[in-house]
Amino acid sequence: MDAATVVFLLIGGAGALVLALSLVGAELLHLAHLDLPDFFSVEAVAGFVGALGFAGAITSELLGARTPGAITVAAGVGVLAALPTAYLAVRLSRAARDMRTDATPTRADLVGTLGVVVTPITATGYGEVRVRLGGHPIKVYAKADRPLPAGAEIFVVEAPSETSVVVEPVHPLS
Repeated sequence: MDAATVVFLLIGGAGALVLALSLVGAELLHLAHLDLPDFFSVEAVAGFVGALGFAGAITSELLGARTPGAITVAAGVGVLAALPTAYLAVRLSRAARDMRTDATPTRADLVGTLGVVVTPITATGYGEVRVRLGGHPIKVYAKADRPLPAGAEIFVVEAPSETSVVVEPVHPLS
């Protein structure tokens, strides 16, 4: 392996390392909060540097780059590969950043849900119920005006906190 290939591989590895660090915590890489265009984002720079290095290394190895002219050709091919890679990195990161998501459920969303008693509700204390919120089963503490056994179907009438509800039985108990 030629020295030029090793240098290009190190450049590509540096780009991959920057990209990995940005995925783990992009805020670590924002030393100064500058309002720069998207093509100077961490993802774009990492994509550009990584593609430049790896495409340059491949070309250098294929050409057996031992002369300055061959190294320049390898660097040129690296730049030609790096430009669309950086563009795609900007587009993909912008699409991920601007993606629409559902609203975060709140305790108000608990009111009106159906569920089942998991831990019996006593006359003077709390039990536990399982309800579905946003398609996910969650377990919260529950209080009722009368004791409810495990397995009883319930309807949530109030949510005094994020982790507790007031319930009524769906079917009257005998």
